[in-house]
Formats: sequence, C-alpha cells, structure tokens
Amino acid sequence: MSREVFVAAVICACLIAASIGTMLSYHRLPSHHRQEETNAVVRLVANIFVVMTSLVFSLMINSAKNTFEGIDSNVHAFATQIILFDQTLRTYGLEANETKQRLSTYVEIALGNVPPSSDPLVKGDPAAEFALNEVGNSLALLAPDDPGHIALLDNARQQYQRLVEQRWVLVEQSEGVIPRPLISMLVTWLILIFASFGYRAPKNIIVVSMFIIAAFLISASIYLVLDMDIPFNGLIQISDLPLRRALAEIQR
Repeated sequence: MSREVFVAAVICACLIAASIGTMLSYHRLPSHHRQEETNAVVRLVANIFVVMTSLVFSLMINSAKNTFEGIDSNVHAFATQIILFDQTLRTYGLEANETKQRLSTYVEIALGNVPPSSDPLVKGDPAAEFALNEVGNSLALLAPDDPGHIALLDNARQQYQRLVEQRWVLVEQSEGVIPRPLISMLVTWLILIFASFGYRAPKNIIVVSMFIIAAFLISASIYLVLDMDIPFNGLIQISDLPLRRALAEIQR
C-alpha cells in the first residue's frame, strides 16, 4: 500500500468516525448543550471552516497541477535533448558509435523498471547513473582530428552536460511540493466539519450512508491530489512515451 493510499484511508476513517460519533453521542450531551442557540453557533463555525477548506483545497489542486505539468514538460525536454544529442553523435560518424550505444543502454535502463516508482530516471538509481556516466566517459575518449569534428565534439559535450543537468532536475522534482502540515490542517478542518454534520443529525441509514459516501469521495479527492503531486508514482503518472520515442530514434 502506497503512502497516499494509506493517508486517504486514514482520512476516510477519521471523517466517518467524526460524523457518526457525533451523531450517536448527541443525545448523551447535557440539555444545555443541545439548545438551538448552540446548534446555530456550531453551524456558523462549520460554515467558516467549509470556506477555508475550499480555499486551501483549491490551492492544493493548483499546486499539484502545476507540479505535474512542470515535470511533464521537463520529461519532454529531456527526451528532446536525448534525440538532439544522438543526432550530433550520428553526424560525428562511426567513431561515436560506442557513445551512441551507451546512450541507448542508459535510456533502456531508465525505461526498464516497472512500476515507475523504481524508475532509475527519477530515483537516481546507481545503475542508471553509472550508465549515464559511461556515456560521458565514452564521449571523452573521442579524439577529433579536424575542425569539423572538433566543433561537433564541443557541441556534443555541451548537450551531454545539459542532459545530466536535466536528469537531476527531474530527480529533485520527483518528491512533491505540497507541505505535509498543510495536509494535516486541512484534514483537521474536515474532521470538525463532519463532526458538525453529525450534530443533531437523525439516526437512520440514509444519513449514515451519506456520511460514508461523502467521507470516501473527499478522501479519494485528497488521494488524487497527493498522487498528482508525485507524478512518477500511483494512479496518475507522467507518460514515458517521450523517452520511448527517443529510444526508438536512437535505435533507428
């Protein structure tokens, strides 16, 4: 079970417990705690938290969306850089064939692990890092003997450096940006809101069913936001098609 699924399950259980627990304990409260004035204050406070929760949840959705789109753009840029690097090596000639082969090996390693939670491209796996370093080592062994090949080698070295930089940008972006204290605060507000729903709620199967369904849907929504914030894990993931197209171009 992933961390996001566990968090969503805990949130769902807490919301159900808060709403049904308040509903069952309402009649055990002292009479002055069950007056209409108390109910009005409870509803008023709950409305305040509903507005604040909506605003915070909207910010979380926007943050996760921006993270997902940013990493997706970087993956496409990374794949494009691989293709351009390969084309430079192809133009260089037969002397660069070993470097091309090592580049192909790196992309194959980056794509070879399933599920993507163990993707070396993202997690900085030593095997993938070693394979990429081997590309640089092979590139360093090239010894051009004319101005045209010297210019191509300089260009290839710059492209390789950008490739390494872009890979580590992806590694650094893979952990998510939504602060955990913000999630905790949001969950606390939701618990208070659901507890207010159970206050003076009638005891019947329809009400209980609505509490359970609402808790499940809200926790599922939070799961999707958290999952989108870490785009290489879970249900919503960055597509690896750009890298597969890059690999196909290298092996063409």
